[in-house]
Amino acid sequence: MDFRQISYFVALYEEGSVTRAAQRLNVVQPAVSMQIAKLERDLNQKLFERLSKAMVPTVAGRTLYRLVVPVLRGLTLARGHMAKLSGVTSGRITIGMLASLAVSFVPDMLIAFAKDYPEVEVAVVDGYSSTFIDLVNQGALDFAVINKPPRRLGLSVDPLVEERMVYVTAAARKQTDAPIEFAELQQARLILPSQRHGLRTELDRHFGARDVSLDLQLEMDSIQGICEIVARSDWSTILPSLGVSRGIADGHLAARAITPPMTRQLAIIHHPRHPLTPAADAFIERLREHVGKAIDRGDHGG
Repeated sequence: MDFRQISYFVALYEEGSVTRAAQRLNVVQPAVSMQIAKLERDLNQKLFERLSKAMVPTVAGRTLYRLVVPVLRGLTLARGHMAKLSGVTSGRITIGMLASLAVSFVPDMLIAFAKDYPEVEVAVVDGYSSTFIDLVNQGALDFAVINKPPRRLGLSVDPLVEERMVYVTAAARKQTDAPIEFAELQQARLILPSQRHGLRTELDRHFGARDVSLDLQLEMDSIQGICEIVARSDWSTILPSLGVSRGIADGHLAARAITPPMTRQLAIIHHPRHPLTPAADAFIERLREHVGKAIDRGDHGG
């Protein structure tokens, strides 16, 4: 079992088809099939069930994946650090990104990063903080941006930004720039994320601290979906300032500050036993830079 076989196996496992694995590796499909068949002979184990439209890992395949991913990451890390000595940043990074960021400044940041680091392959996964914590623990993500957890995780947790929440309505309904009082939120017709969403946990924490209860008729976990409903109706919402910046810039949404202020803290997590590669370090540095610029520009609207 050599580095090439491990790379081909991981690509096929993660992509689920020979075609996509070959595209990811930039090789022809027979090369992938040949390396996997050789690996199965060497290990005397069937690693995939070959179905008509997919390659489904067997128990042996899933076990091998858990064992080789740390090895592959270690080799990639070594290669990255050696490349860094010569001023070259390359490799593949897989990142967990909260949807509220993915719909704001992150698309522009990704375009700029890809231009400046053409040798770095970036995969961005969206989801919930709890999911990202599990994936970082499993080694499936290099790092993730999450709502800062209230408890110790056994992971490296680096603060990113403290972001304020804003009261959001359709732009056509905006009547004042004055902050909205916290007590007024009880009378507002709100649509919020459900309680499985990390953002809702933060909101409930603020409401609970002020002994305020909400009677919600609508809940939706998609930040983009919430913004669409608010922009087209008399519903309102409470969302992170950066998450609504694009809707405000487009003229569809309006935001007001909330008093007393409501904030959430974002943090970057990674596994302490899986040191970040130079490519990951470069991405995080660029992320911090763009977050700072977005805050300085006032992209939060309220």
